[in-house]
Amino acid sequence: MTDLTTPAYNDGQDGHLATKRPAISFEFFPPKTEDMERNLWETINRLAPLDPKFVSVTYGAGGSTRERTHATISRILRETALLPAAHLTCVGASRGEIDEIVDRYHEVGVRHIVGLRGDPAGGIGTPYSAHPDGYQSSDALVAGIKKRHADIEVSVSAYPEKHPEARDFDADIDTLKAKVDAGATRAITQVFFDNDLYFRYLDRVRARGINIPIVPGIMPMHNFKQARAFVTRAGTTVPDWFAAKFEGLDDDAETRKLVAATVAAGQVQKLAKNGVDTFHFYTMNRADLVFAISHLLGIRAKSAQKAA
Repeated sequence: MTDLTTPAYNDGQDGHLATKRPAISFEFFPPKTEDMERNLWETINRLAPLDPKFVSVTYGAGGSTRERTHATISRILRETALLPAAHLTCVGASRGEIDEIVDRYHEVGVRHIVGLRGDPAGGIGTPYSAHPDGYQSSDALVAGIKKRHADIEVSVSAYPEKHPEARDFDADIDTLKAKVDAGATRAITQVFFDNDLYFRYLDRVRARGINIPIVPGIMPMHNFKQARAFVTRAGTTVPDWFAAKFEGLDDDAETRKLVAATVAAGQVQKLAKNGVDTFHFYTMNRADLVFAISHLLGIRAKSAQKAA
């Protein structure tokens, strides 16, 4: 078994395996409407007592959600005890504009940024073109953030099935290595559904001398058909056995939700059994499945957690 971070299961004196509480984090996206805003904060209130290590807020293609991302991050800082991580991409902005955004985040108290190249302005599958006066790559963005504010932690992305635009796995891991060399201290993976893909990827990464945590990104499939279309565009394989579990449930949301929770819980429990001690959940601004999965991991709410 490949080296991970801190083992989730440690040998006890009786020879059995003793569990310890995994670390978790959550991803949200900034709301577009008042109803979505209300739903997001209901989700945050529900999940905050689980004491996540941090919560991240996404940033739309070309900076399309820039102000909403900033507003959501600022409110989390003002009204909760959660540690927010702001997503930031290179797309559609000059270096000066990106630097100004980083400065604004630092000023309001953000000390964690998820630095990403970002999807092409025309959407996934269209050619990527960097802004002529902008950061040309994700590693350049990481270096720019760290140069400007050394106290900001930077997380980056990782791809167990390689980035769709990468020439091959070696080239993709070269990109990850460049981001680490630029100052990244954590990588969060794209969604995957076959745990073997994650462990094989981890072996490749460790063989290259990359020793930062590679945190698995987990997405409960609330709406399987919609979610499958989204993740496959980003290069994720949906195995036939996985898809078969949702057959006939297109019009049965309640059963679909139960199946989604069961499948995702099984995935994270198997990862934990094999030593993974940290998980990042793509919540899609919904609390129910993530809360249930966290419960099955042994994570219980802390009543003293301050929430909005």
